[in-house]
Amino acid sequence: MPTTALRRTASTPSTQRSTSPKTTASQAKRTAIAKAQAVAPDIPAHIGSTPATTFRGDPDLFGQLVQDHDRHRALLAMIGETVGASPERKKLFQELALELKSHAAAEEQALWSTVMRNPQTTDDARHAVSEHKSIDDMLADLAARDMASAAWMRRFAALREVYLHHIREEEQEQFVAAQKHLSPTDVRYLHTVFNRRKKAEKASTKIEKKIKLKK
Repeated sequence: MPTTALRRTASTPSTQRSTSPKTTASQAKRTAIAKAQAVAPDIPAHIGSTPATTFRGDPDLFGQLVQDHDRHRALLAMIGETVGASPERKKLFQELALELKSHAAAEEQALWSTVMRNPQTTDDARHAVSEHKSIDDMLADLAARDMASAAWMRRFAALREVYLHHIREEEQEQFVAAQKHLSPTDVRYLHTVFNRRKKAEKASTKIEKKIKLKK
C-alpha cells in the first residue's frame, strides 16, 4: 500500500470524493439487484427502501461496498421468496454465502486493516471484523442444516436481520468515519485492492458446513 498517501492522511484527512463520473443512486441499486437476479431470474427481489447513504452510486471504494450490500439485500430477499430445498434456494444460498465471505475478506484487507491503525477508527474496524466472524458462523451453521425445514428459515431470518443491521451501521456510521481519514488517492488504491481480493476469494472460497449455534 502507498505509505506516502497513508502518512499524508494521518495529518491532513480529506473528505474529497473521486473525480470519476457518479451514477445515480437508483441506477446503482438497479445494477446490484440485476446481478442478484441473474442467479435465479424467476425469483422476485423486493428489497424495499434502503438506509440513506451518500455513498450509493459513487465510483470509489465506498460506492462499491454499498453496491455489494444492495446485491446482498436482494439475495436475502430472494431466498425469502423460495420454498423448501428447491434448486433456486440452493443456488441463491450458495451465491449469498460466497458473496458475503468474499466481500468480508476483501473489505477487511482493503479497508479495515488500514483504518484500524488510526486510533480514531480502531473501534469501528474491530467492531466490523467481529460482526463478520459472527455472520460467517451463521452461514456455516445454515449450510450444515436441512434447508427444507421451518427451523432453517427461522435461522435464515435471524441471519438476515443481523446482516441488514451490520451493513446499515457500516453505511451510515463506520464508512463515514473511515472516509474522513483517507485521501482520494488512498480510496482509489484501496478500491483496487478490494476488487482484486474479492475476485480471488470468490473463486477459491469453500462454504463451510458446521453446526455452530445451539439456538
